[in-house]
Amino acid sequence: MLDSPLPRLDHLFDYRIPDELADEVVVGARVKVPLRVAGRVADGWVVGLADTTDAPGELSPVDRVVSAAPVLAPEVWRLARAVADRSAGVASDVLRLAVPKRQAKAEQRWLAAERAVPAAVEAPEDDLAAALVTGRRIAALPTAHVVEVAGAWVGGWATDVAAIAAAVAAAGRTTIVAVPDRRDLDQLETALASGPAAALVLRVDASRTPSARYRAHLTALEPGPHVIIGNRSAVYAPAAVLGAIVVWEEADPFHQEPLAPYAGTRDVALLRQEQSGAGLLLLSSTRSSTVQRLVELRWCEEWGAPRGRPDVVLTPEDDRGARIPSAAFQAVHRALLAGPVLVQVSRPGDAALRALRAGEAPIPIDAGRTAHELGRAFPGVPVVIADGEHVHDVVAAGPRLVVATRGAEPRAPGGYRAVLLLDGARMLLRESLWVAEDCLRWWSTAAMLAAPDAPVHLVGVGGDVATALATWRSADFAARQLADRRELRFPPTVRLAAATGPVRAVEELVDAWAGAGADLLSRVPEQRGERVVVRFPAGAGRGVAAVAKEALLRHGSARRPKPPAPPPPVLRVHFDPHEPL
Repeated sequence: MLDSPLPRLDHLFDYRIPDELADEVVVGARVKVPLRVAGRVADGWVVGLADTTDAPGELSPVDRVVSAAPVLAPEVWRLARAVADRSAGVASDVLRLAVPKRQAKAEQRWLAAERAVPAAVEAPEDDLAAALVTGRRIAALPTAHVVEVAGAWVGGWATDVAAIAAAVAAAGRTTIVAVPDRRDLDQLETALASGPAAALVLRVDASRTPSARYRAHLTALEPGPHVIIGNRSAVYAPAAVLGAIVVWEEADPFHQEPLAPYAGTRDVALLRQEQSGAGLLLLSSTRSSTVQRLVELRWCEEWGAPRGRPDVVLTPEDDRGARIPSAAFQAVHRALLAGPVLVQVSRPGDAALRALRAGEAPIPIDAGRTAHELGRAFPGVPVVIADGEHVHDVVAAGPRLVVATRGAEPRAPGGYRAVLLLDGARMLLRESLWVAEDCLRWWSTAAMLAAPDAPVHLVGVGGDVATALATWRSADFAARQLADRRELRFPPTVRLAAATGPVRAVEELVDAWAGAGADLLSRVPEQRGERVVVRFPAGAGRGVAAVAKEALLRHGSARRPKPPAPPPPVLRVHFDPHEPL
């Protein structure tokens, strides 16, 4: 497989192995191979060996072996090929996500080192882990409060995952865990560090140094069990004996891959589960309509309700136009006698708007202004702002007000003594296909930071989404969302594909897509072309992707004008865009 982003080179090439390289050319090795174009030499991956070939003529020889380390495991190659084919992409683009850049010194030390047999792991039995190692696919909700682990406080979900990973390791199998961001990863690492699987943890995210990340990848190639943790790319980690794949908060936008072919964590995990037969756990604070669809198709089974969930109070806005209604204000006052209070607000620059009186211009309220108002209302109480510029993973115990933008909420020892969810009505005004599900997830995530007996006040929001939070019945809410989307033919009941580029190329692709079962959803002119979005049944995905790949091949092979004429716009295709319109 050549390491090239060109669609016309996205297929396998046969090369002859010179006698002097016979011991070094192994499946998974990096090599240099000649191209019959201007004497060029290209990078490539060895993905298979054979005694014969069907290729006509004489084979070109492998030029040299970059490294004999088999860093591309067979199961990772199969996954990369499937991911690319599903999205009309190029397999080498997927491999750049799956395999870290080579670090020669780390690799040489690994090749020279003796392989130690991992010690057996003893862990308490776990019903969920026992189900996963039999290949079951499960959607579950976590422990809904913070938990103390070796003096540190982490989300209950992290201890749930740590227990599952340890039990899977005790069965001699590897677990891969993908989480949205660095803060989640730190919590998970803390929870695992004090458990029986601590010595098996391999962290493969981009926060590691290149050398450390490459060492973790090489170690994952060794016989397991391992516990491999990371962000999006973790789902591509090598694991010969894979027992379970766990995805935390699969609907979080951080799981969307910004690089071609744009395959998100959940979709890659689904493909890998089908290929490997490992168990799959989609663990989340709320149920998304996408997972609900899998449940209703009986592709995935439900597992339990959240444990330790706090009480949620739906609090209407104050008739006097106060920022915090009197009932919530009194709850904060009482809670501050016992410990910290969390106040969630909308993100900076997109703060809530409120009208003080009828006919008066709305006034923007952001985290800083909210903190100022609370500081005046509760003199002498420390106020902490947590947002993108002021990062706090944990706040100290004791009375204090923590004003945090959504997604930036720190944890508190033992949990917050009260949680206020402000700006909910403003959050619901965000233009997105997934806004209601996103809001329910943001609010639930903040609510789960409360102490088990602490109140959570959702201010100024009513209707179905508020009821779902108050009753902790997000699965029912997801089912109703799914029914509405099915009627409208919106994702996840259909798949989408977007194309941008020259008008003629895009129009030809739209016509071809129509023949494969896709219909046009939107068309928007652009400066040098246009952008279209089509939708199609999931069952038509293979044909729709094949048509797109053919169009990309034709467009990529077309002649380009010679300089100084500007190059024409490039045809690009994006399957399953998160925000398509």
